[in-house]
Amino acid sequence: MSPIVIGCIAFLCVFGAALAGMALRVRLPDHHLATESREAIKLATAIIGTLSALALGLLIASAKRSFDDAGLERRTSAARILLLDRVLAHYGPEAQPLRLAVRKVVEARLSAEQQDVARDMPLAEGFDVEAIQDALRALTPQTEAQRLLHARAIQVSGDIAEARWLRTETEVGGFPMPFLAVLILWFTLLFASFGLLAPGNGTVVLTLLACALSVSVALVLIIDMDHPYLGFIRVSDEPFRTALGRLGRL
Repeated sequence: MSPIVIGCIAFLCVFGAALAGMALRVRLPDHHLATESREAIKLATAIIGTLSALALGLLIASAKRSFDDAGLERRTSAARILLLDRVLAHYGPEAQPLRLAVRKVVEARLSAEQQDVARDMPLAEGFDVEAIQDALRALTPQTEAQRLLHARAIQVSGDIAEARWLRTETEVGGFPMPFLAVLILWFTLLFASFGLLAPGNGTVVLTLLACALSVSVALVLIIDMDHPYLGFIRVSDEPFRTALGRLGRL
């Protein structure tokens, strides 16, 4: 389910609960909203508010960690691709076709991402490292220096491949839906209590509308951040663009 759909559901539930609370308020007997009853309701909603704040903090921390991990993965992969290019440059003219292949693969991956063709994958996953590794194994070192460089190039390409598959295996499909459902339920109860205790005038309705919209937008942004290669908040591809500008230089 997309973040925008979840945000719309959250908004309907939260603001609908506030309106339902306001509608229920005018139908309840007066003693149900006496001072003692109000205090009890406020105490109960304070507990729910605290739990909601803690859950929201966990969501933010998890989303921030996913976003930071994606940024680190890109910077690390870009550095390794540059290192691979430099190792091949020192290997000699025999490795020049491989250097060109590395550059073309990075260009193709950036182009695909710019067109949203492969925006749901890490950039390293679009890097066809296995083809590069096959070409590396086909090289025949002639000197001791070339043998050392050949082994180093295979190691670096292996690190790139490891990062690719590690990111693929650890990429999760977002937050667990039961967790989000419970969080939305808590916000719904909170806003229902707000509507129940608040007077039914236009100022209160607009205030609750703005608050419900703010909560929904916050959920959309947090969930969106948990998908660093999708949506509005995406991890920057600047490390690979910088690396692309340096590839192939002597």
